[in-house]
Amino acid sequence: MTSRLERLIDQGVGRVPADIVLKGGSFFDLVTGEIVRSDIAIGADRIVGTSGNYKGETEIDISGQTVVPGFIDTHLHIESSLVTPHEFDRCVLPYGVTTAICDPHEIANVLGTAGIEFFLESALETIMDIRVQLSSCVPATHLETAGADLPIERLLPFRHHPKVIGLAEFMNFPGVIHKDPVCIAKLDAFQGGHIDGHAPLLSGNALNGYLAAGIRTEHECTSAAEAMEKIRKGMHILVREGSVSKDLAALIPIISERLSPYLALCTDDRNPLDIAEQGHLDHMIRTAIANGVEPLAIYRAASISAARAFGLRDRGLVAPGWRADLVVLDSLEGCRAEMVFSAGRRVTDALFSTRKPIAPIGLDSVKARPVNAAHFGVPAREGETSVIGVMPGKIITEHRRYRLPVKGNETAVDLANDIIKVAVIERHGKNGNHANGFVQGFGLKKGAIASTVGHDSHNICVVGVDEDDMARAANRLGEIQGGFVVVEDGKVTGEIALPIAGLMSLEPYETVRDTLHHLRKAAFALGATLEEPFLQLAFLPLPVIPHLKISDRGMVDVDKFALIG
Repeated sequence: MTSRLERLIDQGVGRVPADIVLKGGSFFDLVTGEIVRSDIAIGADRIVGTSGNYKGETEIDISGQTVVPGFIDTHLHIESSLVTPHEFDRCVLPYGVTTAICDPHEIANVLGTAGIEFFLESALETIMDIRVQLSSCVPATHLETAGADLPIERLLPFRHHPKVIGLAEFMNFPGVIHKDPVCIAKLDAFQGGHIDGHAPLLSGNALNGYLAAGIRTEHECTSAAEAMEKIRKGMHILVREGSVSKDLAALIPIISERLSPYLALCTDDRNPLDIAEQGHLDHMIRTAIANGVEPLAIYRAASISAARAFGLRDRGLVAPGWRADLVVLDSLEGCRAEMVFSAGRRVTDALFSTRKPIAPIGLDSVKARPVNAAHFGVPAREGETSVIGVMPGKIITEHRRYRLPVKGNETAVDLANDIIKVAVIERHGKNGNHANGFVQGFGLKKGAIASTVGHDSHNICVVGVDEDDMARAANRLGEIQGGFVVVEDGKVTGEIALPIAGLMSLEPYETVRDTLHHLRKAAFALGATLEEPFLQLAFLPLPVIPHLKISDRGMVDVDKFALIG
């Protein structure tokens, strides 16, 4: 009896028909940069032949089209798409993303190891190849209250799971530099394996110390100069373009044929509405080429360079013996996926129906105490008040200072300067913490918006002009077990329920996408000026991104890595 391997060899030689042959088109050779007119023969899950003529059990005419390797998203949090891994698979794979390297950091901060297990079980069923990085910072810092704690002992049992690559983004870069024992224990356990980085604006000797810990990849570069220093010091740069963090434009100068072996692409956080309106990694590729980037450079970053950075040695080229993750495009410049193959399987609705469903978890994770308007009062103080300065399109915030108006014995909002209130409410049932502050840049003139998506501990975060509306929004999140809520004049004018750990919907991605349309309109009716106000809100409590943030424990000076008194 002929073995599987022998059959693949026979198909490559042409002794027997291949399972599938793509005929009449061309493929983009990412080694030479040539467009090669050729049949592409597929046997089982791999490419068995190129640069020749083949017979196939199934033959598909792709005349006039170009084949490229499947795209690899090298860093993302599927939870930020607001849908389950199964729905993310169904939503994104048709855009040509055949591999996604995710960090289930968000659900892990809420549910601990149960969240990681949920993702690993899902990854074994999805058509897309979802790989998992083990969440390294749960909780992310000592400056906030998370729902779980994952010391190294709780991560090690997952280390050799077939879907696990290594240790996820090590956000606590001050902990690395100052040799925090918990950080050192995790880094030491993964020496020799892949350790993902997260060190925004870190440079000089501090960066050297961080890299000396064996960290090799980085997705937080926001300027070409920052990226070049990190490339020179051996890092593989993951160019990011998400729903909030948009770094592609700033990093286009480094996306060249010379540097492409040291680049990859990622989205980090991208919701279904933006995917529907713009696309996914295909959007990044189109945009880069339209801005003068050579196609060879960006397509390498999207596939072979990404695969090599993360040790995925079986994918990233259209060549015999490589995994048959393929995207049939209208053109390299247009980057519109006409057909997608994942491990040799043509992606169709019928293919998605073969997956085993995974039961949802964390449906009762929002345990915050009810609040009222009085909880959002900020006592009057002498002098200036620290204000979080939102920068559209970035998760970096500025530490601004203003003399704010006073009403009675409380500090008030300053709508003339676009300064409103922000609050974070502990929602894991741990301590009932509640912290208030001020933020500038949302544009709200009335009402409030609130969310249980608040990186990284995912407590309730609410911004607003009216304290009664802020309380109504926060309390509504408890009633629907998490999500996003918009309140105007005491009435809920928009909401989306995210009951899986307060992060993900039980609904199909199409429903989530359509609901987000209405939610944005409700936020814009309050005066919101940010393109993506809800995910921008989600980054206000992230105390590992400079410069000023807020957690359930208070305002955080990230540069000093300390609470502001």
